[in-house]
Amino acid sequence: MAMPANDLLEHLWLPYTQMKTARQPLKAVSTQGALIRIADGHELIDGIASWWTACHGYNHPHILAALREQLERMPHVMFGGLVHEPALKLAARLAEKTPGDLNHVFFVDSGSVAVEVAMKMAVQYWLNQGRSRPRMVSFRYGYHGDTMACMSVCDPDESMHSLFKDYLPKQILAELPVDEASEQAFDDLLAREKEKIAAVLIEPLVQGAGGMKFHAPETLRRVADACARQGVLLIADEIFVGFGRTGTLFACEQAGVTPDILCLGKGLTGGALSLAATLARPHVYEAFLSDDPARALMHGPTFMANPLACAAANASLDLFEIEPRLEQVARIESLLREGLAPCAKIPGVLDVRVKGAIGAVQCATLGDAASLRATFAEQGLWIRPFGDIVYLTPAFTIAEVQLAALTSGICSTLPGWLSRS
Repeated sequence: MAMPANDLLEHLWLPYTQMKTARQPLKAVSTQGALIRIADGHELIDGIASWWTACHGYNHPHILAALREQLERMPHVMFGGLVHEPALKLAARLAEKTPGDLNHVFFVDSGSVAVEVAMKMAVQYWLNQGRSRPRMVSFRYGYHGDTMACMSVCDPDESMHSLFKDYLPKQILAELPVDEASEQAFDDLLAREKEKIAAVLIEPLVQGAGGMKFHAPETLRRVADACARQGVLLIADEIFVGFGRTGTLFACEQAGVTPDILCLGKGLTGGALSLAATLARPHVYEAFLSDDPARALMHGPTFMANPLACAAANASLDLFEIEPRLEQVARIESLLREGLAPCAKIPGVLDVRVKGAIGAVQCATLGDAASLRATFAEQGLWIRPFGDIVYLTPAFTIAEVQLAALTSGICSTLPGWLSRS
């Protein structure tokens, strides 16, 4: 299924890839539902929804119709001094659907930028009150993006960014407060350092690219309560877990938490186009209101609030209202538990865990993840292992027979693979 050498890689620089030893990538030519069609005629069942974005499956007719209509009217216009109906509508809907009073929406064009803006908001929130609090607190195994500020709040040892440890701004790394002892240690940390801390940054319920590590809603509640006690802002990075992935529309709902700032992306447009957003509560927003222009939020991505992307996002939100997405996620959760359960008995498998439409098999070691990915592709499965994890994050609309093919493919492949690793 691989393309001949050099056909595809003469000019491309691929993500997360050592190009000297890179395998030839597969050439996708079309998509439909949960399928990716490859140039040689093969089809792949997509088990990861294009990095967790295509929650409604590919080419959903409702999203395509919205894109066609908006494309004819106005594919893009700058957002500096102008607004447009798709963005106005989307901002109002996000304010209504997100937890609590997250009423102020700043649009950006990628998840990493949403986190960058959230961090910038948090630091300037304090500066606008005459206080300098330049540090962020983030958690072990956390991942928040690949841009510079985002890399500084990823786990410096466990993430892919350890090479930049001496270059990045110094932040504060904490352990998640999973019990009373660690809750006290976290509270003590905030009390000791709070005059330096702008905000605490957390991926609610699931730390995604850090290894698909789960924590209970009670842990998120502990973090939120400690932030409230110590007067520190809370930023929730729901770029991966938002829009139904953990079983509720937003993961924070499961802990009854409204963060001060919320980051959204990935599933926002149903995977159709790049769009992200940073939402703030009124007390954060109001700290920027002043007669002094220097106290405004001086940020403005060129393609922020792109009308075409906003149209796709509005269509995606429609689908959460008119189609049974959360019921589908609950069914996927049940099928993932059943389908991946046999992996727990495979020598070399350390853990099998499922949350919403996320299933992860953690292994002692996976060896060459790229070769394992190719092995799955030969079976018609698009699964992209990383680190010590083989995981599934399928479209919510995936057919049960397709999901069964993915889970059975993992269960049948891992015994032989792990015995060689």
